[in-house]
Amino acid sequence: MSADNETVLLDVPFFEKLDLEERRTLASQIETVQHPAGHQLFEVGDPGDSLYVLTRGKVEIYFKDTTGQRVVLETLGAGEFLGEISLLDAGPRTASVVVTEDMEAIKVDRQDLDALIRRHPHAALDLLAATGRRLRQTVGLLRQTASRNVNQEVEDTRTAVQRVADWIAEFSGSLTFLFLHLLWFFSWIMLNTSWASNIQIGWVQALTGFDPFPYGLLTMTVSLEAIVLSVFVLLSQSRQVAKDKIRSDIEYDVNLKAELEVAQLHEKVDRLHSEALARMERIEKLLTK
Repeated sequence: MSADNETVLLDVPFFEKLDLEERRTLASQIETVQHPAGHQLFEVGDPGDSLYVLTRGKVEIYFKDTTGQRVVLETLGAGEFLGEISLLDAGPRTASVVVTEDMEAIKVDRQDLDALIRRHPHAALDLLAATGRRLRQTVGLLRQTASRNVNQEVEDTRTAVQRVADWIAEFSGSLTFLFLHLLWFFSWIMLNTSWASNIQIGWVQALTGFDPFPYGLLTMTVSLEAIVLSVFVLLSQSRQVAKDKIRSDIEYDVNLKAELEVAQLHEKVDRLHSEALARMERIEKLLTK
């Protein structure tokens, strides 16, 4: 069987850079596994420390996106491999794999890889080169993150007019804006009352009486200011509505992602429960014999 494994490894890109002696060392330690169609080989987040080289059958690699839709990344057949990332870093699985056609595969775990590198240290560079090539091929298949900053989504796209509109809308709702207008109205009315015309100071005399009661010029000025100000406020409010929509979309994505994570945990617990029951049944049958 070691010779067969050695031949299979020769056709696997992940191990194609190993020389004959290194390939023989690895082939003498690995084992063969078999699984029927429909078997869940592993799921996202499962602990993993092994790589599978298919010798027969097919498997499907997939994940669920932020909307819960199943996205198939790849369908692998005989001669292809999967699980190389977890083999190297012993981290959790980054995708789920289900057997679609009765599968037979060679399983290479970290102990096998460790024994190979101990005997042939330069084999590590060959494996890293193969891993880099595989990562370059799959770099475009990234899952969208749901956590985004709504302020960063909106602020960076504002034009100069929108920035001015936001400033005006913010300033018009402040106490400073109110006090400045009260001072303006008071001064205008005082300078246009009858008693101000009796003041004999030259520059004050020149400023008085230009808009007598009922203050038509003041009314027109305030009306024009209200029209311009309302336009800027409405423009700022429209941007705020768009900002709130982005915030709602982000909150929806976050909630949906959390819901999917909970659903995946339920699926994993159910799968582990069924596997535990199956093992208990096998143990019970062995004990009753």
